[in-house]
Amino acid sequence: MLITLCYLYLWARWGHGPAALVRTTVQQLRASRCSFTFCRATAQPRGARVCLSRGGRVFCVGESQSIDDLNKWALFLVSPFILEAEHIAFVTESIWVQGDTLQRPSSSSETIVKWSDCCLPLACRPGDPYQLIARASVDDFSKLGVAFLEDRLQVANGLIPQKIVSVHLHDSALKELKDQASDTPAQLLEPQPEPSVEGKPELEAMEHVGREDHQVLGSAPTPGQGGAPGGEPAGESDRGVGSVEHCHLHLSSCHECLELENSTIESVKFASAEDIPDLPYDYSSGLEGIAHDLCPKREQRRVNLTGKAPNILLYVGSDSQDALDRLQQVQSALADCVDTNCYTLYHLPLESALRDPWPDNCLLVVIATRESIPEDLSRRFMAYLSQGGKVLGLSSPFTLAGFQVTRKAALQDTVQSLVFCKADWSQVRLSVLSSGCVYEGGPGEPLSLGKLQGHLDNKDEDRLIVQVPFGTRGGEAVLCQVHLELPPSSPVVQTQEDFNLLKSSNFRRYEVLKEILTTLGLSCDAKHVPALTPLYLLSAAEEIRDPLMQWLGKHVDAEGVIKSSKLSLKFVSSYTSEIEVTPSAIPVVTDIETFSSENFNFEIYQQNLQTKKLGKVILFAEVTTTTMSLLDGLMFEMPQEMGLIAIAVHQTQGKGRGRNAWLSPVGCALSTLLVSIPLRSQLGQRIPFVQHLMSLAVVEAVRSIPGYQDINLRVKWPNDIYYSDLMKLGGVLVNSTLMGETFHILIGCGFNVTNSNPTICINDLITEYNKQHGAELKPLRADYLIARSVTVLEKLIDTFQDEGPNGVLPLYYKYWLHRFEILQNKNWGGTESVLLKLLTRM
Repeated sequence: MLITLCYLYLWARWGHGPAALVRTTVQQLRASRCSFTFCRATAQPRGARVCLSRGGRVFCVGESQSIDDLNKWALFLVSPFILEAEHIAFVTESIWVQGDTLQRPSSSSETIVKWSDCCLPLACRPGDPYQLIARASVDDFSKLGVAFLEDRLQVANGLIPQKIVSVHLHDSALKELKDQASDTPAQLLEPQPEPSVEGKPELEAMEHVGREDHQVLGSAPTPGQGGAPGGEPAGESDRGVGSVEHCHLHLSSCHECLELENSTIESVKFASAEDIPDLPYDYSSGLEGIAHDLCPKREQRRVNLTGKAPNILLYVGSDSQDALDRLQQVQSALADCVDTNCYTLYHLPLESALRDPWPDNCLLVVIATRESIPEDLSRRFMAYLSQGGKVLGLSSPFTLAGFQVTRKAALQDTVQSLVFCKADWSQVRLSVLSSGCVYEGGPGEPLSLGKLQGHLDNKDEDRLIVQVPFGTRGGEAVLCQVHLELPPSSPVVQTQEDFNLLKSSNFRRYEVLKEILTTLGLSCDAKHVPALTPLYLLSAAEEIRDPLMQWLGKHVDAEGVIKSSKLSLKFVSSYTSEIEVTPSAIPVVTDIETFSSENFNFEIYQQNLQTKKLGKVILFAEVTTTTMSLLDGLMFEMPQEMGLIAIAVHQTQGKGRGRNAWLSPVGCALSTLLVSIPLRSQLGQRIPFVQHLMSLAVVEAVRSIPGYQDINLRVKWPNDIYYSDLMKLGGVLVNSTLMGETFHILIGCGFNVTNSNPTICINDLITEYNKQHGAELKPLRADYLIARSVTVLEKLIDTFQDEGPNGVLPLYYKYWLHRFEILQNKNWGGTESVLLKLLTRM
C-alpha cells in the first residue's frame, strides 16, 4: 500500500516527465531494497507494480532480487570494486541478433544512449539471454531505463536489450569481485553468439540395477540414502571422457625412491626402463570401424571416432619469450571455444615435435609460429596429415603443395574487413587483424579446396583462410593468415579505431574460430565448470561410526577444523548455502541422514565393499578439485583400521602422472584410497608394485563378475587400464610418504564407467559385447565398481604380503595388454621373462 501511494504521489507531482518520474522513484525507494525493472509489458515480474508504461514497455517496482554467487559469471574489473552508497548494481539481459536481422534502436528526436557510456561493467554470463552485471549512479541508471522505455538504448553491435533489473550484491559476491579485481588483469569480453537452433544430444539412461541383483550389480537405491529410483540421470553418459594417456612415461630407478635421506618419500618413482625396448604396437588394426561401432555419431554432436587421446597440441616454434606469449594467447582462445573438460591443450616443443610419437596421440595440431618450419618437421606434419591428421595453421608459413604464402607488407598488423564462408555456405563479415600474408597459387599440383574460405573485402579479394583436404584418409588443414588467436586488447593493436573495430567483431572472431574447429572434428559445445560442493563423511560399517566421531572430537580445533598444507576441512553437522566452499576450505557434513546423491548410491557401495580395513570411511563430494588432496590432513593421523577413501563424481582439476592433466567428468569412477604398508614387509620392499596392483584390481573387479569375464578390459604397464590394445579408459596415480617404518600411500584411480565421449567407457564395451554375442549383460555403476575394486585390491595386497610377486603375477599375466604381442616376437625372450623384467626390476 505504501509503495502504491508513493506511485500516486510521484505521478501527481511529475506528470508526464518520464525521466524525472523514474529518477525520483529510484531515489525515494532504493533504501527499501526493492527491485526496479525495465522490461516489455509481457515480461513483467510477478507481483511487481507498474509505475510507468510507454510503447509496450514498463517500469515497475517489486521484491528485492539478489546475487550471492558469481561462480558462473566471467568477471572483468580494472580496480578493486566498492559499491558506493549512490551506486546501483543491475543486470542487463540481451539477445543476440545476427547481421541483416539486427534491429537498431528506433529513430527518435532524442539521441541514442550507449549502454557502456552510463555504467561500469562488472561481470558477464554468455548464453541466451546474454547477461551483464554493471554499476551506475542513480542518474545514469535512470537514464538507461528511460532510454530502454523509449527504444533508444544501444548495448553493443548485435545485442538487443530485453530487460534491466536492479539487484542487491551480497557480501560474498562483493568479496569475489574485489578478489578478482586485485588478482586478475581486466578482460572485458564481448558476447559470444548463440546458434539460432540448438541441437540437443540424445539422452541415454543407464538401466537401473535391481535389488535382486545386488550380489553382482548392486541393489536398488533407497530414497534418502543416495541414488534415484528408476535409474541413472539421463544424459550423464555423454558427458566426456575420464583419464587419458597424454605422453610417453619415462621412469626413474627405484633405488632413488628408497633413499631415506629424509624421513619422507613423496611421489614414489617406478622401475627403470632404460634397457627395455618400446613395446610393439600396431596402429593399423581397423580402429576407425571399431570406434564407429562403439561410439556412434549422435545428431548435432561430434564424437571422437579416431580412438586417439583427446589432445590438442600447440606448436609455437622456438622457446623465445615471444613464442611463449603466443602459446598463452592460443591456449586462451582455444579454451574459450572447446570444452576443456573433454580436450586437453598441450605445448608441443620443437624437440618433442621432432622426436616423440605425438601423431598417435592427438586430434589436432595447431601451428602458430611466424618462424620458418624446419624441413624435417614439415615432413612430419605432412606425414601426420596423410594418416588422417588435422592441422590448424594460425599466421604460420606452413602450407601445402599448390599454395604459397606471399607477404604483403601493407597488410601486416592492420585491421581488414574479412568475408568468411562457412560450411553451410553462409557468410560472416567481420573486422580482423591481418598477419601481412596471403595465400596464392604456388608450385606443385593444385589441391581441391574445402568449403571454408576467407577473403578480404577488397579489389584483389586476397585469400586469408583456406580449407585444404589432404590425402585419402581424411586428413585436412585449415590455414589462416588472420590473427584469430589475438584479442582486441593485444599490444599489436595500435589505435583506438582499430580496437573499436576488432571489439565490435570479437564475438564473430569466436564464431569463425569455432566453425573452423568444428569442421576439423572438435566439439565446441559450451560447458560450465560446476561449483564445488561440500564433503560428506560416511562410514560403511556401523561399528566404526562411534570411534570415528570420538577421534574427530579430539583432533579438530575449537572451530571444528583440521588443517593441512593443502586445505582446511571444517566438520559441521549440516550444510547451508551460507557456508562457503573453496578449493582451500571445504565443509565436511557429518550427519549421514542428510546425505543423498543421484550419482553415488551409498547402499550399493556398502553392500559390495567386502574388506577388513580399506574403504570403510568415505569422504564423498559431488564436485571437488581433486580427490588426491582431500585426505592430506587425515592420512597420518587417523587410525589405519578406519580405511579412508575419497570419492567424487566430478573433478575440476584432476591430476595425472608428472604434469599431465586428468580429465574427470561425470561417469568416471574417481577415488583416492589411503593404504598403509609396513616398510619391512614383502610389498614394503617392492612399493612400486602398488600401482600395478591397483590397475589389476580394477580389471579383475569387472572381469570376475559372472558373465563379464570376456569383457576385453586389460592392464597396460605400468599403470593404465585399456580396452583391448586400442583405447585407454583409466589409470592410476600413486603418491607415497614414508614415516618411520610405515609407507602411507595415496592411490588415485579413475576409469570411465558410463561416460562414452570422447573416447570409450566400460558400459560401451558391455553394450558391444551384448550386440556381438546376443547377451543381456547389464550396465555397471561407478559406485559398485569402486567398492569391488577396493575389495579386490585388499585381497591382492594380502596375497602379495604372504607370497610375494609370484602370488599375483599369474593374474597380471592373464590380463596383460602385451601378452600376445610378445608371444609373437621371438626377440623378446619369452613372455614370462619380459613381464618379470618389467615388474620385478624395482
